[in-house]
Amino acid sequence: MKYIFVSGGVISGIGKGIATSSIALLLKSAGFKVSPIKIDPYLNVDAGTMNPIQHGEVFVTDDGSETDQDLGHYERYLNESLNRYNFTTSGQVYLSVIKRERALEYDGECVEAVPHIPEEILRRIEEAGKARDADIVLIEIGGTVGELQNVFIFEANRLLKLKKHADVLHIHLTYLPIPDSIGEMKSKPAQMSVKELNSMGIQPDILLARSEAKLDETRRRKLSLFCGLEREDIISAPDVKNIYEVPILFEEGNLTDRILRKLNLKKKGEDLRRWRAFVKKVDQAKDRVKIGIVGKYFATGDFTLTDSYISVIEAIKHAAYTKRLMPEISWIDAGKVLGNPDLLKGYQGIIVPGGFGPRDIEGKIATIKYARENNIPYLGLCYGMQLAVVEFARSILGLKDAHTEEVDPKTKDPVIHIMPDQEKKLLNRDYGATMRLGAWECKIKKGTLAYKLYSQGSKINPSSPLVFERHRHRYEVNNDYRDLLEKNGFIICGTSTDGKLVEIMELDKHPFFIGFQFHPELKSRPLDPHPMYVGFIEAASKLRL
Repeated sequence: MKYIFVSGGVISGIGKGIATSSIALLLKSAGFKVSPIKIDPYLNVDAGTMNPIQHGEVFVTDDGSETDQDLGHYERYLNESLNRYNFTTSGQVYLSVIKRERALEYDGECVEAVPHIPEEILRRIEEAGKARDADIVLIEIGGTVGELQNVFIFEANRLLKLKKHADVLHIHLTYLPIPDSIGEMKSKPAQMSVKELNSMGIQPDILLARSEAKLDETRRRKLSLFCGLEREDIISAPDVKNIYEVPILFEEGNLTDRILRKLNLKKKGEDLRRWRAFVKKVDQAKDRVKIGIVGKYFATGDFTLTDSYISVIEAIKHAAYTKRLMPEISWIDAGKVLGNPDLLKGYQGIIVPGGFGPRDIEGKIATIKYARENNIPYLGLCYGMQLAVVEFARSILGLKDAHTEEVDPKTKDPVIHIMPDQEKKLLNRDYGATMRLGAWECKIKKGTLAYKLYSQGSKINPSSPLVFERHRHRYEVNNDYRDLLEKNGFIICGTSTDGKLVEIMELDKHPFFIGFQFHPELKSRPLDPHPMYVGFIEAASKLRL
């Protein structure tokens, strides 16, 4: 196997995940089996217990792993499903080392940070490659070079380079700012980030130069001179209109050829045709479709973050671009909707995404009522489906106190209640990786909108109407209310295979009102958009404002 480490410098958030995903796609298109792994330096065992505002979206894989949002980028670019081998954290590494020490697996050695922590990291890297029978393992190092948290990951990189010199590359993504007060691209921060790498015994083989504008020859010469790289190994990575252009940008910069030459590999082919066709659709998208996302994981100080719902955003884009539409996405704070429904005017489609807890809950319910009463296409994701049940029970069934037990454990009408096995876990404060997680079978009812959309998307076999979708929840629709709901126009169109869990609901006499207990966005890809999002965007585009 060959190994490519990808690190970032100067600032966080410059796009290591997109760069790693793009490299993975290019290597796959060149005929190689690729296995990407994200190594995050935090001590959490996984991403499941972290606040989305601080960390971003929790991306759930088929096997139920709660991972970093970059796993979503990997899957979307590779058009493949990944698993637990493709994600690890310092918390997992330390826990594994301590467990092995307690089991005397180190034969009485003094267990130390070095070499045992880097060795465990390398074991996991090898495991990620073997699990996918990979030719090349791509290792994205979380954090920014120079931080204390990720030094052992870089040490693992150094040790592997010593052991397998010709089979290991290091690609460094760095940043060249263009200060308004100066008006010139500055290379010194990039030089310093490479110097920081050098201080850990690592010399990058390739530099990806991120900036607002294309790298010029003056800056390229400086980076070549002061960072010790050939000019051809410095690849310009300017801002682009959409992230799906990045692989094509890298290919035009000869990144694939430079990587393969350094790893002594020959290109087995080149197949970016479908990807180029998709990007062309983006360029052709002219007509706009206005989508409002109403949630609570947006605000952080004076800034608004979108990473909490990155898969939702990308699923909207995939569906819209397929229809050659340009999505215009607005973020609406659920707390501001209550008492001010005019905030929802002017949208062709409304989404209430997943979430937890009581904050701004009534604003979300008011949003759902507005979409239902005004015939605005609505998509309810996980919590968004559960609250649609609450709204329907209150408004249509007349159960004024209807609620979810998550918010009001003593409600008279718990139309949403906790799953029995989950109740025991919460009583024991067993929170980590204990929700209903991963891909579960869902049986679709024939003759429903859900069945029609899944059939159009070739996701369903008519002889066995099952789909596999990814979940992350502890609460469910209370079966005691199912008959009453269905007698009043509430259609349960998807259930677990035993029929005990409500997975999909829709409303009749509405152009598009559908909710899911799962997260369809987690399986949407640029080359394979999710049919539920395609149906939603199509319905939204037909709404004339």
